[in-house]
Amino acid sequence: MLDQIAKLPLLVIVIGFSAFMMLLPAAHASVTGDDWVAGTFFLYAALTFCLAVLLAIAMLGRPRTDRPKRHLISLVVLFVFLPALLAVPFHQGIRNTTYLNSYVEMVSCLTTTGASLFHEPGRLSPSLHLWRATVGWMGGLFVWISAIAVLAPMALGGFEVRTRRHLATGGQFTQIERVADLSARVRRYATQLLPVFVGLTAALWLGLIVAGDRPLVALINAMSTMSTSGITLPLSPTLDLTGSGYGGEVMIAIFLVFGVSRLAFTRDGSGSEINAFRNDPEVRLATFIIVTVPMFLFARHFLGAYEVSSEMTIWSGLGSLWGSVFTTLSFLTTTGFISQAWDTSTAWSGLSTPGLILMGLALVGGGVATTAGGAKLLRVWALYTHGRRELDKLIHPNSVAGMGSEARHIRRGGAYSAWLFFMLMTLSVALIMLAFSFTGEDFEQSVVLTVASLTTTGQLAEVAATQPIRYGLLSDSAKLVLSVGMILGRLEMLAIVALFSPDVWSRRNG
Repeated sequence: MLDQIAKLPLLVIVIGFSAFMMLLPAAHASVTGDDWVAGTFFLYAALTFCLAVLLAIAMLGRPRTDRPKRHLISLVVLFVFLPALLAVPFHQGIRNTTYLNSYVEMVSCLTTTGASLFHEPGRLSPSLHLWRATVGWMGGLFVWISAIAVLAPMALGGFEVRTRRHLATGGQFTQIERVADLSARVRRYATQLLPVFVGLTAALWLGLIVAGDRPLVALINAMSTMSTSGITLPLSPTLDLTGSGYGGEVMIAIFLVFGVSRLAFTRDGSGSEINAFRNDPEVRLATFIIVTVPMFLFARHFLGAYEVSSEMTIWSGLGSLWGSVFTTLSFLTTTGFISQAWDTSTAWSGLSTPGLILMGLALVGGGVATTAGGAKLLRVWALYTHGRRELDKLIHPNSVAGMGSEARHIRRGGAYSAWLFFMLMTLSVALIMLAFSFTGEDFEQSVVLTVASLTTTGQLAEVAATQPIRYGLLSDSAKLVLSVGMILGRLEMLAIVALFSPDVWSRRNG
């Protein structure tokens, strides 16, 4: 039975899983006495499950090709059409908004962007907030599985930096042609990663409850942390951890490490896991950023407090430093959480932190094969090593670089692949900005909205612009452009371009 279910198309399995997850907000609404939301989600859970069963019966036993293009198309369909299904109970639960708003909200959650169109306090019931966090959590899980099971063998999603192309008779072949069954990889990694994802979420949830948070707030923050969606209750990027305080932020910061490197939850098969994690280029680059950027922000706030003769104590200084560290890590992983000490440090110094810094962190992004968005740390590392080598050659033209064949490949082929991605990302930024300008947004808003959507960091609209940008006040055309940007940022332009590659549409025998 389970084997037959596992052989179903990815979209059918996801629809069935979505029906099961609808029971969570339904049960919460039933317990809290919100009968309308409870009945709505129970009804649509049953209807969605029936839809999944009908599709399963229709597709069971049908022969399917295992060409990579099928899996890429499934990912595109997943992020484009699944939100339309998830938005139906959300729209019916609110009862006073348009379906377009509900669809954009679900796209934002599923792509782990966390940009909400509903900023008014009390507009959404707690059960609807839980559904937003649940959809974001599902999106993070889908990204986890698809990155390792689909994008890795296709040398996409950042894996192209490490993937080597070998010359063979008649041309080139990559790892994609040495994988016998991508569907088997999806099933295997889904079975392996689902318990890990659920277990980590449950561990953080229980930890936040023990630290003093309300169960619902703790669950939403735990789901948002593991998926790096940054969805909070209430609707604010500043964490509502009044119960757990800084202890809750420390726990969340620990679990944000899973957005820095995939080695935090997978093995690469080489040596000790601890040594591999410590020597991972993504971890080393992230550590450097997390140390230098907060020191710069702390120095800026410290000098500001000194100039205005503000009361400076060691505790206020340490609080300001922690706020900078936590917020830097949060935006680097494109989560978008803001420390409670962030506002304190701003008031302490009388200076606001330039939003350009937070936008830069989001553009760098987190690790490959994690739920984080952005350009990925490994690509930035490849360009850095290539630039450093070129500078060395200017000084010592006859020098020979060491550090092994893998390091040489990253400096050459890896840097070339990373440069291609950055060119495609630059093109994406230009096109999305142009589209936002056509919808009537000014230059600053277009820049912030473009970066927020392509890096899947929706909270940038709240903190990066001079005045907070309200997604709910955007025109319908701007909301559609925002949706396209979020889907493009989640899938990456390189994967979209790969759909048109002949190597993806045909399997060659190596």
